[in-house]
Formats: sequence, structure tokens, C-alpha cells
Amino acid sequence: MITFRNLLLVSAATVLPLAAPQAMAQTAPAAPEANSGLSDIIVTARKRVESAQSVPVAVTAISAKTIETRDMTSIEKIAAATPSLTVGHASNGSAAQVTLRGIGSSSTSIGIEQSVATVVDGVYYGQGRVLEEGFFDLAGVEVLKGPQVLFFGKNATAGVISIKTADPTATWQSTLRASYEVVGQQARLEGMVSGPLSDTLGIRVALRGTRGWGGYYDNVSTAHTITYPYSPTPSAAYTSNPTSSDQPGAKEILGRVTLKWQPSSDITNTFKVAFDLNRTANASYNYVAYWCPTGKTGLSGYSCGFNFQTHQNDLPAQVARNFPFAEDGRLYNRYRSVAVTNNFSYNLGSVTLTNVTNYNWNNNRWLCACEFDSNAFSVWATENSSWSAFSNETRALTSYDGPLNLMAGVLYQKTRRDFAQYVSYSLTNAPAQGADQYMDGTKASRTDGETISAFGQVMWKLLEGFELDAGVRYTHETKDSWFIQPYTSPAFIGVWPSGSASRVTAHQVFDNWSPDVTLTYKPMRDVMFYAAYKTGYKSGGFSNGGIYSLASVNPANPSADFVFNPETVHGFEAGVKSTLMHNQLRLNLSAYSYKYKNLQIDYFDSVKVAFQTLTADAITKGVELEFEFAPRAVSGLNLHGNLNYNDAKYSQFSVAPCYGGQSISEGCNLTATGAAIGVGGTGVRQNLTGRGLGMAPHWTGAIGFSYDTSISPTLKAGISADVRYSSAYLVSGFAQPDSRNPAYAVLDMAVRIGSEDDRWQFAVLGKNLTNKQYINGGVDGPLTGSGTGTASGVHADQFGFGAMPRTVQFQATMRF
Repeated sequence: MITFRNLLLVSAATVLPLAAPQAMAQTAPAAPEANSGLSDIIVTARKRVESAQSVPVAVTAISAKTIETRDMTSIEKIAAATPSLTVGHASNGSAAQVTLRGIGSSSTSIGIEQSVATVVDGVYYGQGRVLEEGFFDLAGVEVLKGPQVLFFGKNATAGVISIKTADPTATWQSTLRASYEVVGQQARLEGMVSGPLSDTLGIRVALRGTRGWGGYYDNVSTAHTITYPYSPTPSAAYTSNPTSSDQPGAKEILGRVTLKWQPSSDITNTFKVAFDLNRTANASYNYVAYWCPTGKTGLSGYSCGFNFQTHQNDLPAQVARNFPFAEDGRLYNRYRSVAVTNNFSYNLGSVTLTNVTNYNWNNNRWLCACEFDSNAFSVWATENSSWSAFSNETRALTSYDGPLNLMAGVLYQKTRRDFAQYVSYSLTNAPAQGADQYMDGTKASRTDGETISAFGQVMWKLLEGFELDAGVRYTHETKDSWFIQPYTSPAFIGVWPSGSASRVTAHQVFDNWSPDVTLTYKPMRDVMFYAAYKTGYKSGGFSNGGIYSLASVNPANPSADFVFNPETVHGFEAGVKSTLMHNQLRLNLSAYSYKYKNLQIDYFDSVKVAFQTLTADAITKGVELEFEFAPRAVSGLNLHGNLNYNDAKYSQFSVAPCYGGQSISEGCNLTATGAAIGVGGTGVRQNLTGRGLGMAPHWTGAIGFSYDTSISPTLKAGISADVRYSSAYLVSGFAQPDSRNPAYAVLDMAVRIGSEDDRWQFAVLGKNLTNKQYINGGVDGPLTGSGTGTASGVHADQFGFGAMPRTVQFQATMRF
């Protein structure tokens, strides 16, 4: 029975997590012996502890051991080992393009939250800047595919990346790991100490520091003379030197402190504080011009191609001194974050209460050469943006012996985004004084959001082996936003209004019901069939980083070009999960079909240098097969792989923007007017209905093995290799044929040797040993392309966020 006293205890433990000693942490289940077949992985895909093989969700579950042996210590590295998941690391906008099963969100708008949600220790992190975070000392990772809104809330319409950090251990343990990556000349040192402070209180402290002297991309630019005709004298010429030749030259320190309190077997309170400070030599170090109409970039004349090269110059030091957030003029990206999470669980017998409270904040500043192809007409910009979120989720789960059980919960979240950006086009600068001396345009924006969400699920065991789970989530959300261009130089005032003439405000209110129904059938213990109807909702929003341009914004209703509608999804998924041959073979198959309405798409006009957030309808269908084989006859051997087919295309996008330089004969032949699509004449739109989405290869797959064996009474050794394949795809979401990324395969390998008792280990890890450059997102090159919508258009250059090249890392680990 839930009494007032029990509820008071829940509240007190949430607010005062350290008011009493904490119970000794629970230890992880002992690892199975090498010849015992497959290991079971525990997941929380439905906000309760279940086996990955028993949960009716398509999930790629990655164990702590796999994370360690493959050095999967960032979201990008997780994606690089997970077919059908791609992560593009961008500089501006949201800084991320995360795509799963062909559904994702472009990186160019900071106001768009990702369709693939990132969840850390049960808390949703809404901003793409989470890609800047380093993740280490992990307990596991789950990649949940398809809509997951019932349990994870808004903005999980394509899936969830759920990251779980490690908890304190029952006995004192410590780990020290040092590594050196030879290509980027990057050194890393990390350490962990964990154990009981008392019979009821456990602690875990983890720290990691990284320093890079080299880089993964070569900056091959040359010096340019930049002439400012108006400032500070009638004519001033400054030298713009190439930025660091080694990119990114990262520096990072991050850490986490965890306290776990268990005053009894029924009460657990886990309190975590984490921070991250990192800096790179360039926010856009991985931007490459991989295709150009003439073979050379339109602005600087450098050769284009998949070559791990970039061409970017620093802002002249004389200008940087009077340019907000430009520091000394050298390109950079600086990221800072803090997160505090408290997870309280109270087992009342047949009812378990859980309360998760979180506050997270991050700030990102950068200076970029934002045409990504520095020349005498360079465009520099700086940005200072912050995000903060407070959330509290309370839920109850029953575990009665009868056929019916329930889960119910309530989530409250309050968020704030602050955005400021400063831009200079160097040659078009006009006279100004003070902070605007070298500015051509400045932008400022803010959005305050508030979300209240309630969810519930009924779990009904219909018959022996059959279970019906039905649930729904209701979301009520408000967002209040404003945007202004405080200063516009006289050279642009006819295009970009400034001050009160550019102010845009919006008050948005969203309400959504997202039902979810799943039927499972277990004819035997190790075989499960499931079928599900899923729906989802992703928040609408406001394009904080947009541009008020008279060439694209409708002055009669300017907010229409800044606000965008919520994204929704509904569809079906079915599958079978099986563990065969006496726990030696795992074989899973799933199929899905989902329809997306108002899929949020950000459009960058490379000619006008303007942004607009649009919506379109899309459909994605596919089949996924995965296997894992651990034969007892060969102790220590594990074979694994998967194969995925996906077809993602627009079902309705009849007035889509044209890509830069698209001609009439190429389909840019529509007339479009109206606030929803901008103001324009003949030849400014195309019909993309039935065309494929960007970043949506038809085929992806992986195959690999791992083998560990004893080589003496005191030593053991291991080797692993994994190959990941992707068929060709268009990077552009607007059917730009030149954005095609060819099919590719990448090879990762690792060899290791260590003591039988795991006291020490030495390993060599190689990633992308085939040294394939592939593109995980991109845009038309700024200020390139011409004649869009005419008979003789010239295509824009194609710039993309390139993946990491071949890396080789030496790693030494000591455990005490």
C-alpha cells in the first residue's frame, strides 16, 4: 500500500540524495565462462530490466566489454560500429546529423532537435551538441530502432541511443588506461576508482584527459590578402593565414562522480555529476569539398575529392581584436557542459516507484571560416550558444502475480536555448564603430520551452505465451521564441533588415497523443514473435539560427519562415527473436513500415546564404537480420553480423527547394509562392515526391569475429575484426545527384594480450583500416552554384562532414 510516509520518503530521497549513507553498489552479473555459449545482455528499452532477447523492440545492445575492446567512447564511434545508424559531426547549427533507418534531422538548424534521441542514464538530451561529449566508463549502450516515444518521450521518432554509465562496485577496484593514437598524435589517460565507503554508500570516480598534437585532416590552404575597403581607413589589407595544418588537435578533460545509496534492499538512490571541457583547433575541421562541377572548388580553386583535406584560413589578428568571441583569430571550437542526475528507486513489493531528476547545461563557442573554402572573399563567423534543461520523471511499475500489470508516469521538462552569431563577409564590410566595426550581420535568438507529459501502459497476459501491451503518451508543450538581427551593414541592409524591423516572435503550443500496442508470443522459452503498432511525436520549433532575408522571408508574416510543425510517425513493426543450439546461436529478424508526417528538413540556400526549415511527408520500409554464434566447441570464439535493407523516400514533397544550380530540365521547373515556401517565381521549386531521402542507403551490413584464448597459465590473447558495409546513397536531402557517396566498406581490427586475471592488458586497435572517406551529411557549398531554375544552371560545390580516416591506437590497461 502506498502511504503518505512512503511518498514523503520518495520526495526526501530525491531532494537530499546524500542525506544518509548509501548501500553498497550491486555488482554486475559475473561474466560467463568462455565456453558457456552466448552472453545475455540486460536492457531497459521499456523502462524496466529485461533481456535484450525478451524485449519486443529491434535493439542493438552493446556490452561494456565490447565498448572497451572496440573503444566505442563517443556517439560517432558507436555509429561507426552500427549499420543503419550514421552520425555526421557538423560545426554550426545543431552540430549533428543523426540518421537511423534513413530518418534523421539535418544539422544546419540549431532549432531542430534530432529524430534519433540521445538518452544518458535515463535522461533525454535534446541537442545535437551532445556529439561533443566524450563517453567512457560505460555499463552499456542500446540502439533502439523505430519510434520509441511511449517510454522515451518526444523526439524519439526514429529511434534512441541509450547510454548507461557505470555504477559503484561492491569491492574496491581501480583502473588506469593510457593510449596513444599515431595518426592524430593523440594521447589519452583515463582512470577510475570505485568501491564502498560504508555498508550502504558506494562511490565511483572516473576521469579522462585527451591531448592531440596532430590531426586527422590536412589543411592545405594558402595565405590570402583580405581587403577591408571601409575600415578602419579607406582601405586596409590584412593577411589571412592558413589555420593549423593538423586538424582537429583536440584537448579534452571530462569526469564523473557517482554516489549510490542503498539503506535497504528496497531503496536505491544513485546520484551522478558529470562535466566535459573540450576544445578543437577548428569547428569544421572535417568539412571536405568532395565534388565540384569543374573538379576544383569554385571559390579558391583547390582540387575536390575524397581526400581528407580541407582549406580554411584564420581571421586576421587585427580584425579578431574587435570581433566578438574571435579570440586571437585562430579557428576554434570550445565546448563546456555540466550534468547532474539523481535516480531514486523504491520497491514497495508489488509496486516499484522511480524518480529521475536531471539538470544539464552546455555552452558552445566557435570561430569558423564558414564558406569552408577560404579565399580573398572569405566569410568568418563566431557563435556563442547555450542550452539548459531541467527535467523530472516519476513513474510506477507493478509486478503482481496476476495477468495484469501497469506502468504509469509523468514527466516535466523546462528548457532554454540562447543563441548569438556574428558574421563578416570581409569585402562587403561598411564603416561602423565599436563591436560592429567588421560586422556585416549579427543575430540573436532565444527559445524557452516547457513540457508536461503523461504516459501509461497496460501489460496483459492473455493466454499462456501471449502478452498484449497497450500504452499511450500525452504531451503538452509550449515554446516562446524571439529572433532579431541587431546589426546589418549598409551593404546588406536592403536584403537583411536590422533592429526592430527584423524582430520575429512566436508563441507555439503543441498537444499530442501517441499510442503504442505490442503483441508478443513465446511458443517456447528461447523463441519470441512480436508485432507492434507504434506512433511518435517530435516537437515543433523555431529556427533560432535562421536569417531574416527579404529575398526569402514573407514580410507580411515573417514568423511563418521561422516556425515549423511537429513531426509525427505511425506504422508497424514485427519480428522474431530466437536463441538456438542450446544458447550457442542467436538469430533475429525484423520488418517495419513507418509513415512520417511533417518530417523536419532544413534547407540551406547556397546562393542567398539563407536558411529555411521545411516539412515533408516520408515513408520508410525495411527488413533487418542479425546473428551471433558462440560455439562451445571453439572456446572464446564469437561470430556476429547483420544485414539491413531500407527504402526511405518522400511520400509528399511536391514543392521542395531546388539544389544550388539545378536547371529547369533537371526538374527545377515549378512556380511557388506563399509564406510556407518562401517568395519566388518560375523555376524555384522541384517535386521530390517518390524520391529518396538523404543519408539513406538501401543496404547496410556488418560481419565480424572475436577470439580470445589462453596462451600460457598466466597469459591470454585475443583478436577481433569487423567489416561494415554501406551501399551508395545521396548525401543531399534534395536529390542533388552530385552528392552521391559511393558504396564503401571499412575494416576495424584489434589485437590484445594480457594476464589471465585481467590485471593488465596491452592492445592495438585499428579503425577504418581501408582508409575510406565517406560523408555523413553535408550542404551545397556556400556562395557556389548559379542559375538555379534557369536553362543553364551551374551546380554548387558539394561539401560534407567526412568520417575519420585510418587510425591506429596503442592502449595499455592496468587494474588494481
